[in-house]
Amino acid sequence: MTPGARMQAVIELLDAIWSGTEPADRQIDAYFRKRRYAGSGDRRGVNETIYDILRHRARLDWWIERTGSDSKPGPRTRLIAELALEKKSSPKDIRKIFSGATHCPQPMTPEEDALAEALYGRPLVHADMTSPVTLEYPDWMDRSLQALWPERLAEEMSALNQPAPVDLRVNTLKTSPDAARKALKDAFIDTEPTALSPIGLRLTGKARLAGTTAFKQGWIEVQDEGSQLVALLTDARPGMDVVDFCAGGGGKALALAASMGVNGRIEGRMTALDISAHRLERMTPRLQRAGAERVRTRIIAARDDAWITKNAGRMDRVLADVPCTGTGAWRRDPNARWRSTLDDLDDMLATQQRILYMAAILVKPGGRLVYTTCSFLQEENERQMAWFLEHHINFRPLPIDRIWAETIGGPPPPPGPSLRLSPASTGTDGFFCAVLENSS
Repeated sequence: MTPGARMQAVIELLDAIWSGTEPADRQIDAYFRKRRYAGSGDRRGVNETIYDILRHRARLDWWIERTGSDSKPGPRTRLIAELALEKKSSPKDIRKIFSGATHCPQPMTPEEDALAEALYGRPLVHADMTSPVTLEYPDWMDRSLQALWPERLAEEMSALNQPAPVDLRVNTLKTSPDAARKALKDAFIDTEPTALSPIGLRLTGKARLAGTTAFKQGWIEVQDEGSQLVALLTDARPGMDVVDFCAGGGGKALALAASMGVNGRIEGRMTALDISAHRLERMTPRLQRAGAERVRTRIIAARDDAWITKNAGRMDRVLADVPCTGTGAWRRDPNARWRSTLDDLDDMLATQQRILYMAAILVKPGGRLVYTTCSFLQEENERQMAWFLEHHINFRPLPIDRIWAETIGGPPPPPGPSLRLSPASTGTDGFFCAVLENSS
């Protein structure tokens, strides 16, 4: 692909990403599956430019709106701004890319030409930018994030706008971390043990995992270290009745199943629940590859589900990884930060409370409910816990340092009654986790 053709691919993909709901990586993969002629260098160049623009969107828009060129933010103008501001491309160089030749972007309009002229030589960051613009987050989240990190906001949000590493969870139903690491090494894939999870490995470079023996045999699963820690803190043990309430694609369900393994076999009852049949279907091949076929899957109703009523008070552990704004996972999908609105947050809070109510029904006396989100917002975390404990007086919070010592060992990285993980503080995705015991 020529440089112009690569930039045309960037424009087409940005348009699809901003008009759709699928994460950027899936859209990019689907785009190139239909364009086999594109080489690895082409895919890498397009991918890097797209993610740079997604991570700079607020700052690019700030400049576009202040140039006086009458340009509006969109795929073409944001690309022009990225080239001028971050890549330091001259207007002449940008015109060569927007040549109108075969597979290249159409020539720039007079307004776009004026935009390139106005932005050339300027810095990406300007002193007049507000914190939401400089740090790339929606204005409506500012109050909550400022309250959470009054002294560390810049550090935390900057780390959240960097590329994420690839973490692997070793499937202890089938192998050990040392054996899995050796198998990957034999396939010329280098890893290092994760800093906090005893069953995690982190890739030290880029690699294709799907063709490796370790992946085909179910010895490894791609899973962020923070997600691994949440599963370990659930403390699922052999012989227990365990529920993953919002199972989704099954990452945490697989981790819980491995914790219940004895000599490669799951001991106890593990059930993965979700309201989406499609998500549970996607879990099936993962369960088979991991040797966790004994995990049961069940579709439940969003309200008043008969299975929940039937199994009330029977479960030793219930993990509720509830739907949330996903702020803690912005490293993996930078565009997600612009999808949620304040109205969406209100709807999400109501959904979380409904799930908590249903999940609590399942927990037996002495059993535990583990509440987790991949969000930083206190509205979805500490305030939801306060609401739950006010309305469920038979539950009490357990100190996270005690649970961490029992399940992982040593003190938790950030002390407190609950656990908060973030890219800046722990090198993981952002997670909140609280452990509640039914003390009735």
